[in-house]
Amino acid sequence: MSFLDNLFQDPKYQTTDPRKPEEVHDPDIIISPDTRRNNRMPPGQSRTKKWPVLDAHGTPDVDLSTWRFSVSGLVERPSEWSLDEFMQLPAVRVYADFHCVTRWSRLDNVWSGVSTREVAERVGVKKEAKFVLALAQDNGWTTNVPLEYFLKEDSLFAWAHDGQPIPPEHGGPVRLIIPQLYAWKSAKWVKGVTFLEHDEGGFWEEGGYHMRGNPWVGGDGERFRWG
Repeated sequence: MSFLDNLFQDPKYQTTDPRKPEEVHDPDIIISPDTRRNNRMPPGQSRTKKWPVLDAHGTPDVDLSTWRFSVSGLVERPSEWSLDEFMQLPAVRVYADFHCVTRWSRLDNVWSGVSTREVAERVGVKKEAKFVLALAQDNGWTTNVPLEYFLKEDSLFAWAHDGQPIPPEHGGPVRLIIPQLYAWKSAKWVKGVTFLEHDEGGFWEEGGYHMRGNPWVGGDGERFRWG
């Protein structure tokens, strides 16, 4: 079997041009605002038709029977859900692009899951909270997100991608998706979030990555703190 045969048997390989937002006809799908830009590619990025796999420690073993999603910190009602309970929360779908700091972008994705706003409303975020620390299953991995981006309409805890469950290597069963920031902020294997008054760098931020990570800011995006 040739390389091209293998490539085109990849179910996530995109064989067509990305749709424009106006071509997404389902009125229930939330359209990420960055997909409406005349040029959907941030500075320094190039499009990939694949869905590359990148992570810090490899894919962890996640026991779905004991999986829990916990919310703590500056909230009125600290909460926890099992996977079954979490997937029964009201669901949304989001049409968005996905920009990795390693300079590839995957355009035209539809994510399904629980809106970050839904979670925030259920726990009652205190007014002192300004940041969110996302907690992941892999070796205590974390990443920080400004509250304003965490609560964007297109941010969600996704359990499906393009209509299919997110596979383990891509962060399933549930991953955070923050379309308006670089993809390292979209924590794989997310197991909870903590609301904080102060900004607290996570795994990549402690290694020098930007504390916010907006791909559209500056000449080459907010990739690193010294950039």
